[in-house]
Amino acid sequence: MRFRSILFLLAVVMLQACRQDHAEYTTWTVTGGSKENIRYSTLDQINTSNVNQLQVAWIYHTGDADTVNSSQIQCNPIIVDGVLYGTSPQLRLFALDAATGKELWVFDPRDEQFKNSPRARFIMSNNRGVTYWQERDDKRIFFIAGSTLHAINARDGKMIPTFGVNGMVDLKQGLDKPVDDLYVSATSPGIIYNNLFIIGSRVSEGSDAAPGHIRAYDVKTGERAWIFHTIPQPGQFGYTTWEDSTAYQHIGGANAWAGFSLDEKRGIVYVPTGSASFDFYGGKRKGSNLFANSILALDAATGKRIWHYQTIHHDTWDYDLPTAPALVTIKKGLRTIDAVAQPTKTGFIFLLQRDTGEPIFPINEVPVATDTKLKGEKLWPTQPVPALPEPFMRQNFTEANLNDLIPDSSFQELRERFRKHRTGGMFTPQSAQGVIMFPGLDGGAEWGGPAFDPESGWLYINSNEMPWSITMAAVDLSVAVKETYEEAGKRLYQQNCMVCHGPDLKGSGNYPSIVYANEKYTDATLKDLIITGRRMMPALAHFQQEELDAISAYLLKLELVRKEIFPLKPVEIDSFRYLPYTMTGYKKFLTQEGYPGIKPPWGTLNAIDLNTGKRVWQIPLGEYPEFSTKGIITGTENYGGPAVTAGGLIFIGATRDNKFRAFDKTTGNRLWETTLPASAFATPAVYVVNGKQYVVIACGGGKLGTKSGDAYVAFALPE
Repeated sequence: MRFRSILFLLAVVMLQACRQDHAEYTTWTVTGGSKENIRYSTLDQINTSNVNQLQVAWIYHTGDADTVNSSQIQCNPIIVDGVLYGTSPQLRLFALDAATGKELWVFDPRDEQFKNSPRARFIMSNNRGVTYWQERDDKRIFFIAGSTLHAINARDGKMIPTFGVNGMVDLKQGLDKPVDDLYVSATSPGIIYNNLFIIGSRVSEGSDAAPGHIRAYDVKTGERAWIFHTIPQPGQFGYTTWEDSTAYQHIGGANAWAGFSLDEKRGIVYVPTGSASFDFYGGKRKGSNLFANSILALDAATGKRIWHYQTIHHDTWDYDLPTAPALVTIKKGLRTIDAVAQPTKTGFIFLLQRDTGEPIFPINEVPVATDTKLKGEKLWPTQPVPALPEPFMRQNFTEANLNDLIPDSSFQELRERFRKHRTGGMFTPQSAQGVIMFPGLDGGAEWGGPAFDPESGWLYINSNEMPWSITMAAVDLSVAVKETYEEAGKRLYQQNCMVCHGPDLKGSGNYPSIVYANEKYTDATLKDLIITGRRMMPALAHFQQEELDAISAYLLKLELVRKEIFPLKPVEIDSFRYLPYTMTGYKKFLTQEGYPGIKPPWGTLNAIDLNTGKRVWQIPLGEYPEFSTKGIITGTENYGGPAVTAGGLIFIGATRDNKFRAFDKTTGNRLWETTLPASAFATPAVYVVNGKQYVVIACGGGKLGTKSGDAYVAFALPE
């Protein structure tokens, strides 16, 4: 009896210690809940016993959804001292009373950046969050719109004129290379270490990409404090992993578009990077290409490399690292290990020691196919494959896995189309024949990222299971002796635009058809769009005026110009910018009915025990009503991630069916769901105001054919 009492007291002490260790997770002052990016809250007022009583506490409408151009809200808002800070579809920054949803102030970046400019509406990219910093009474929000970093007074929404130039820093400056005519923005928020604001970037994924170097700025002055070259320069570590010694002068990408995680005690910032550009052909960037597709551990104070781990060598599949890693603590035997858990588009989790980058479970270099038919390409002979944790999605797509929920006639057509492609797994070389890419371009994991429960050591992550059809095409780089504007426009379109909008202008994936561009745009508005970009479309500011005239003549069918002789003749083709191959469009491999070409599940939610590396459970995430009424839960594509709480819950939107759901984190059983004003392609935030717990999520829609929305919806228990 005495022995039992001792065990009970020991258990109580350990539980209290555990709760004390996790006491800091009571706020949501950082995108992702904390700088460790684990999307976890110790709040348990809402729990498994009462979550079915949740009701709407407030709704805030931003009033600027763009249903014509399919606007979105991907923002995970932050809540500081009872004030919620978020962004709208048109990238207005706002502050709300977090208990009532009452608007406190709104800042519109176009009022300052583009006064009286007709191009203002074209600058907006998607935004996934903002960053808060405070020193005594100085409270600031750092926020990116277009290529501009803003410092905003958190109290009144006004620019802070002592930061940068009148409150702004141009992200095109300070890259140690002229990029004025290239696209540079940021969709994910930066992170604060002491008085430094650390930021990555979104750049073009074509051959005209700016470099994705990582920078830190002084939070008070806007002065650049340090830079880390993700494409190393002569004398820097990693420089020799590029066979062409001049690659750093030409190649772009390798950018940290997915955000950061920070271990403040260690002073280490963890950075996931994307592929080098161009995404699908690497003949001009032979080598393993450090630091593309890498997890970087940098000294947050200086930007110096501590360690790195490359997850894909010489990427030609667009397998960017899609989310900031989760900084986790796990148990392995008798050891407690601080680790970095990095999910990937391919369904792997790379689990590495935080101090050294050493794998916690074995990671094997596995031989892969290198028999490319693309001239000049040189694929890497091996790729890293973790033995554990277990993958959170299927990683191969064979004919036996074709979607069989469709009519026989559609199935026969699907099978014939499948057989025309080259298949063989996630590292199949690109070809002019066409390749079925599975995992697909949007994962696996995407930018929503994982949630981690420190109490159990379980990681929760949602996944897409959508195959894509990718076809390469040779590009004719010759220029006719006499080109018309129409011919020049077609050539320029094929070199710069076909990769997104396809050879037939019909678009694909996330990219719209421009077959009837002449019904939507004028000559002036089309040129504005090309120069400044919008959302998924990067800015193409390097075009000369005559080149803009030619593309406009081709797309808008401008009869007065089409047959005139084009005056420009390139003296020398830039072999780094104008590549011998391009991709013919971002095309999902779909049935004739528009469903994924693979058998369900098409989207899942997964629980993985990082202590053992084993997957604990997997459930379909999302529904198609036409199948669910027959008892078939297929899951859907999903964007935006989960949040997990000490109340035993996982909250997640993410699906195309307009639902917001709560699951039991132990079993995966659905405990609650509600219908939102629009699909919530964003991650929820969990917070407390005046002793009351709330869960809020942005409902912006606009992806996967869903309607655009403008709402933030907060839920709480009834009084």
